[in-house]
Amino acid sequence: MALHCQEFGGKNYEASMSHVDKFVKELLSSDAMKDYNRARVYLDENFKSQEHFTALGSFYFLHESLKNIYQFDFKAKKYKKVTGKEIYSDTLESTPMLEKEKFPQDYFPECKWSRKGFIRTRWCITDCAFDLVNIHLFHDASNLVAWETSPSVYSGIRHKALGYVLDRIIDQRFERVSYFVFGDFNFRLDAKSVVETLCAKATMQTIRAADTNEVVKLIFRESDNDRKVMLQLEKKLFDYFNQDVFRDNNGTALLEFDKELSVFKDKLYELDISFPPSYPYSEDCSQGMQYMNTRCPAWCDRILMSHSAKELILKSENDEKQVVYDHIGPNVCMGDHKPLGQVNLLPMCTSVVSCSDVVEKDAFDMRRSFEKAPYSEEEEEEEEGLL
Repeated sequence: MALHCQEFGGKNYEASMSHVDKFVKELLSSDAMKDYNRARVYLDENFKSQEHFTALGSFYFLHESLKNIYQFDFKAKKYKKVTGKEIYSDTLESTPMLEKEKFPQDYFPECKWSRKGFIRTRWCITDCAFDLVNIHLFHDASNLVAWETSPSVYSGIRHKALGYVLDRIIDQRFERVSYFVFGDFNFRLDAKSVVETLCAKATMQTIRAADTNEVVKLIFRESDNDRKVMLQLEKKLFDYFNQDVFRDNNGTALLEFDKELSVFKDKLYELDISFPPSYPYSEDCSQGMQYMNTRCPAWCDRILMSHSAKELILKSENDEKQVVYDHIGPNVCMGDHKPLGQVNLLPMCTSVVSCSDVVEKDAFDMRRSFEKAPYSEEEEEEEEGLL
């Protein structure tokens, strides 16, 4: 089982990072994980290193039924058998069993200290070699800027960063293998198109700052119906009057505005999305599936794969129906992102999970979600040997 986390330690990581070690030990020793007798955990905790800190966390748990599992040493350029449980943290740059990079500052100059980057590991199971890449791409800094153009300037920044990662994992330094890339891509809906569609019959009011004349707020009102406010848009406000549009039928009406992955369709494959946007959910566990009014809901958290990886898991059309691609659950508290789960990725049954904003005030909710996973006895038998 592969678990990729972003913003480990949460948004207030300097205060919350002290909880991480306890969380990891609790997870590794929990009853739910007792059948996973080998593990590798890579935590980028060194927030004092501005040059390298990514706040990424990559967890890999190996079930006792699996034999002869190997991990690639990128320095020695050879595989090493995986035994025991090992945790690596702080300075991951010297760990030969992974590649970690933080994106250059000039990729996203608006953010003085970005933590965006990626961690790559390589595995070999029953003669099947593949890369698992934990990724965190750049966010939208301003709703107003994102609304200005189609595609937005932020979409272009993410395009550049993801292209950089893909070039790295298929370059000539190492043998090419199938790969899975999963994490917080921060993919957003095309904001301009969404607003124009949601507010097609509305009139727009522009509010500017008195001192700079800069646009600070847009208000969209219905032309009739007492000029009811439909949408208020600010730098960090996206307040649409009817959130149901993002949840109805799992938000599928909005998938036409989810365009950022299309640029990479020759390199990346994704299973059909049949779940609501994964961001920005309320950070209050009692709110369930309620979105915050900070950003336009979007499918930020994704699990993508190379086309060769797709061939490994989908050998027939019926295979796709057996693969689960969905939220873990509506009440798992993970900050403003909902984690995604995908099972049966490889013949030996692999689960991969992507989560964001992990381990802050609700440090053990993720561990509870593993322990309380609603499996039937039949499902447990089917998933025996889960990696």
